[in-house]
Amino acid sequence: MRMFKTVFGATVFFFVFFVISSYGADIRIGVVDLQKIVELSNAGKKIQKELSKKKTRLEDKLKREGSVIEGLRKNLERQAQVMSREQRGDKEREINIKIYDFKSLEKKAKEELFKLQNEKLDVMRKDIFEIVQKIGKSEGYTLIIDKIGVLYFDQAVDVTDKLLEKYNNRY
Repeated sequence: MRMFKTVFGATVFFFVFFVISSYGADIRIGVVDLQKIVELSNAGKKIQKELSKKKTRLEDKLKREGSVIEGLRKNLERQAQVMSREQRGDKEREINIKIYDFKSLEKKAKEELFKLQNEKLDVMRKDIFEIVQKIGKSEGYTLIIDKIGVLYFDQAVDVTDKLLEKYNNRY
């Protein structure tokens, strides 16, 4: 999917470049580093902090569950010699059920964290897109593209800092 976006972006870029240049129009291109915006903006830092807290809470919950399972295992090892075969089988099944529940909980926690991250970043992307549109129109840019997939660009066309400033002022 990422490769498709890169190829699509390059195709659109070259198409726009050649079509507009054939009309003799002045081309003004800007490049934005969205990853830098996410990392350095106030909203991005807030999202990262929120995700970090959520991740810590989920990890703590998983550690507690893991320690319960480990306690059951140690208990089984200590008592295995004095237990009947049936009792040992019951304990092993109980541990296996706990392990299965733990893996399900772990998977659910990862999905929940991923979903939260995507929701927060989608809102942020929409806001950034609006600001990019305003910058493009007000400053006469023909094209503003994301830095991802661009092999080279002159730093003079980088509008990331301008976008970061406007985004932070807005939020």
